[in-house]
Amino acid sequence: MRTLSRQELVDILHGAAILGTGGGGELEEGLALIDEALALGKEFVLVQLDEAPEDGLLCTPYMLGAISEAPAEERRQYERLPRLGEQPILLAYRRFQEYLRRPFYGTVCCELGGSNTAVAFYAAAMSGHVIVDADPAGRAVPEVTHSSYYLHGLPVSPIVMANEFGEVFVAEHVLDDLRAEGVVRALSVASGNDIAAIDHALPVSRVKPAVIPGTITTALKLGQVWRAARDQGQDVAEVVATTGSGVVAFRGTVGPSTWRTEGGFTLGTINIVGSTAAFLGDEYKIQVKNENLVGWKNGEVQATIPDLICVLDTDTGMPVTNPNYYQGQHVAVVLLPSPAIFTTAKGLAAFGPRYAGLANEEYQPFTTKYPKCTSLQ
Repeated sequence: MRTLSRQELVDILHGAAILGTGGGGELEEGLALIDEALALGKEFVLVQLDEAPEDGLLCTPYMLGAISEAPAEERRQYERLPRLGEQPILLAYRRFQEYLRRPFYGTVCCELGGSNTAVAFYAAAMSGHVIVDADPAGRAVPEVTHSSYYLHGLPVSPIVMANEFGEVFVAEHVLDDLRAEGVVRALSVASGNDIAAIDHALPVSRVKPAVIPGTITTALKLGQVWRAARDQGQDVAEVVATTGSGVVAFRGTVGPSTWRTEGGFTLGTINIVGSTAAFLGDEYKIQVKNENLVGWKNGEVQATIPDLICVLDTDTGMPVTNPNYYQGQHVAVVLLPSPAIFTTAKGLAAFGPRYAGLANEEYQPFTTKYPKCTSLQ
């Protein structure tokens, strides 16, 4: 158990943003939450699973919705509604404890990402609770079902949700994560494509065997290496790939890309034209559903979920989140190996090529093309 410094928190969020594969929320929003809590004198205490009491009650707070702005016509329908004077996740957190009539011990991040990781950190710090060094995804993911909770069959409900209008929703007797995805997503759409949600309120004894341990430390180490490389003017993409046992798969310039918000998701296609000697004349396309799902090089599938398709701006070194691309932007595509749990038959059924619409494509780890690469986890 230890208290994280601001620098460590910043490094964690940058590492998480890289592992977020374009999703997981905006890094700037995550940093703002951290700074708000620190300014109020709050502490961010990280604990290992083995340090946590078996009967300690954990929960998983997160924001769910599209990561692009809703159309203007849709936004206008919310203009008459009041606005909450605090972060919705805090309202949901308090309401959940009132519902259970007992306090939480700490939080588990739902995923790794610049904002959603910070949301779980923030809820814990603002409440005087701890943060567990684990999560159920090891990356950012589009849906509630893309988690080790779902793959281990842990109960998802009750679920408590709150939005920026101060409305609170409590969902009981939700069958499983698949049903929860539909329920929470629908309420997110009705809340302006963004809702705070907390689920999987369970004791440490049940959570421990069902999550990926040490993922916050993984993000911290990646963020520290990334920062050092950036400060020293090194090739950040190459350093990230080496640290994560991955590979720099492409370097190029962003061309015209398409984006739309649909069904509570940000959908799009990123088009990149090769701009360095190794990739001149080549093209790379990335399919997006909040996160980067599929990468094509010259029309052939090169990488698919659950492997991580990360994009870095090679001029700034910063991870690029969707849909924040611009024409002429110089980027590198870095592929990192999937957490092992998603490469099982059940994991691939939930979050493999078929989820991305590749009905006839079998999952082939990109590491088969680069045999020196090994598992990130």
